[in-house]
Amino acid sequence: MSVHELQLPAGYRGRPAAAGDVGAIHRLVAACEAELYGRAETDPGGIAADLARPGLEPASDTVLVHDANGCLAARAWVNRRSEVDVHPEHRGRGLGAALLDWAGDRALRAGGERIVQTVPDEDTAAVGLLHSRGYEPMVTAWLLAFAMPQEPDVPEPPAGITVRSFRPGDGPALHELTEDAFDEWQERRKPYEEWARHTVERPSFAPAMSMLALADGRPVGAVLALDLPDTGEGYVERVAVHRDHRNRGIARLLLRHTFRAFHREGRPACTLWTHSSTGALDLYLRVGMTVRRSSTVFSKHLKADPPA
Repeated sequence: MSVHELQLPAGYRGRPAAAGDVGAIHRLVAACEAELYGRAETDPGGIAADLARPGLEPASDTVLVHDANGCLAARAWVNRRSEVDVHPEHRGRGLGAALLDWAGDRALRAGGERIVQTVPDEDTAAVGLLHSRGYEPMVTAWLLAFAMPQEPDVPEPPAGITVRSFRPGDGPALHELTEDAFDEWQERRKPYEEWARHTVERPSFAPAMSMLALADGRPVGAVLALDLPDTGEGYVERVAVHRDHRNRGIARLLLRHTFRAFHREGRPACTLWTHSSTGALDLYLRVGMTVRRSSTVFSKHLKADPPA
């Protein structure tokens, strides 16, 4: 169904999202996070990057739902995976179900074979809604935190490894490094422009806290960090080590450097997300991180109706 065919409760209207809506969408998502976690954790740069995903057509792949007063009540987008958010003040009125059904229909019409959505485990209503629509758990994701009541210690680097922070011009080499490392479990390689929007070109990117491990002058490991303004904490967006340099303690070394850099800027903790497909949970636990909460990535196989 198109945005105009979307069946919404009385008093609500839908339209596609546009670049100028990033601020309003950020406020909506922040309100949802504050309701669930007690604080906002998203940033406008991440939302802008999602709306600019390659292949996403805002006119057909996004929906904003406004109430009779013109306030943004809910939003959704779909592009291989989907996100649906309903403002806490507008829940229980069928908006989430309508948008979830729209996302599945849109993905099917676009030729997708399945649709994926991540939902916090604490949001039992959303989990129940996904189950009711035939979604099944696929992987578990964890938000891990490293508390820093005092400055973290940093181990010595392995032989032949030097560490420094990000510099202008590092982007293309780090794109190749991280995409090579993530090829083992991600569905597709991101082109540089898409990758950069989520990392080194994001307004919240923290170059001084983003650490590189170099061997013979080339990067063999990287931690790319964000300084998210609404959380007061550091955030690790990417951790990657070249396969030829794994099991040498490089990831732990870089994480500790990043933690220390954030501590020196007055951040009391640093967080990151990982999921069960990466097999990295034990690494982060050994570094000293603890699980703060979990989410589940749900998947639904899409089937077209048989011809009459």
